[in-house]
Amino acid sequence: MAKQKKEFVEHITSQSEDFSRWYTDVVKNAELMDYSDVKGCMVIKPYGYGIWELIQNELDARFKATGHKNAYFPLLIPESLLMKEAEHVEGFAPEVAWVTHGGGEKLAERLAIRPTSETIICSMYSKWIQSYRDLPMLLNQWCSVLRWEKTTRPFLRSSEFLWQEGHTVHETQAQAEEETLRMIGVYREFSENVLAIPVIVGQKSQKEKFAGADHTYTMEGMMPDGRALQMGTSHNLGQNFAKGYDIKYLSREGKQEYAWQTSWGVSTRLIGGLIMVHGDDRGLKLPPKVAPTQCMVIPVAAHKPGVTEKAQELTAALKAAGIRTEIDEREQSVGWKFNECEMRGIPVRIELGPKDLEQGHVVAVRRDTLEKIVLPWEGLEDAIKQLLEDIHANMFEMAKKYRDEKIYEASNFDEFVKNVEEGQGFVRAPWCDETACELEIKEKTGITTRCMPLFEDFDVTGCTCVHCGKPAKKIMYFGKSY
Repeated sequence: MAKQKKEFVEHITSQSEDFSRWYTDVVKNAELMDYSDVKGCMVIKPYGYGIWELIQNELDARFKATGHKNAYFPLLIPESLLMKEAEHVEGFAPEVAWVTHGGGEKLAERLAIRPTSETIICSMYSKWIQSYRDLPMLLNQWCSVLRWEKTTRPFLRSSEFLWQEGHTVHETQAQAEEETLRMIGVYREFSENVLAIPVIVGQKSQKEKFAGADHTYTMEGMMPDGRALQMGTSHNLGQNFAKGYDIKYLSREGKQEYAWQTSWGVSTRLIGGLIMVHGDDRGLKLPPKVAPTQCMVIPVAAHKPGVTEKAQELTAALKAAGIRTEIDEREQSVGWKFNECEMRGIPVRIELGPKDLEQGHVVAVRRDTLEKIVLPWEGLEDAIKQLLEDIHANMFEMAKKYRDEKIYEASNFDEFVKNVEEGQGFVRAPWCDETACELEIKEKTGITTRCMPLFEDFDVTGCTCVHCGKPAKKIMYFGKSY
């Protein structure tokens, strides 16, 4: 068995040897995706798509609980429509793919394949919204978008990717800001309570905000190689799109007013985040709430009388209790099956052999710690449910401990660079909040601003910018990113 185990995991590069290669090995060997014949686009295989479906289900329930409804808008956007919001167009222009011909004929007007849907949705809002009675309008769309990326990596950055994009319209600036903050809060709660990933939530700099927004909030995750991953964003669009697309409403005072808007979204990038944050040299570690299979039952010495029958009985009981459970009855060695469970990140593995049959128990193995636990048949359903909760809590605490250990303070620029380069993590430092300074830092070091934290209290009185020495206005998290 030990020999089989070695052979099975041998072709996964160690994280310490080459983290990037480890990531690619895991997504391929765990059968999450495959490369397609379309440059920059991936095929999401059933196991990977199963994770996305569970992410989608969890988020969709949260969106609906906050009053949002799902809709769908066209994939193609006329060029004239895209050009109405200048800053937005400028921000996305390098990534836009264009359709120029249809049925062999050249189109009278080019059509953009949506890089995001603000423009097409705003064109409809201008028709649908007439009065304050139509507000707020709270819509969400599940779809794919296309951005012409030069460098791609599965789940983290691909030309086409799956996502959701929320788009809301409000009477007042205050209501739009409340919505923007509410949705970044929904994302944060989801990340921590479903993905078991701790995040830093804050505001992006003016340079890094969404093109066309007044300001952007983000949640930033810490990856094991010390890089930041932007895992979700929420944008206060102000009245920028409303003025570009003539979205007006009759106010309560009988006046025509421009509406206030937001947009917010997360994508299949979340899958890349959970692979990196939780995975190890054995493969995936999936948080139980997004694991397509939460529990795998493996009969040991299945040819012995009663073993397979009891394994099937326990599998059915766990399924009936709402636990996503499968039984592995394939003609492979038991050791191979154990290792495949670990590779695929299945939270709990149940082993049942002749001795377990005699003694009326099973052996449960946790993927997060590899600990073996003996559990009686009676009450097994409740025991596995509790085990799944314990696994989530432990995965979150492990990720949080690592993240917190990789946050450094810096009072001067040499210390700042050393902490990012050698410490491989985030640096939290006072900053002048000037774009010119931000650009110089990036040009010198490749380090970028991540966010100005929302839920941390810092007094910058008397502090100077970690880079330029001017009076500090903000505390900023800096780091290298994906």
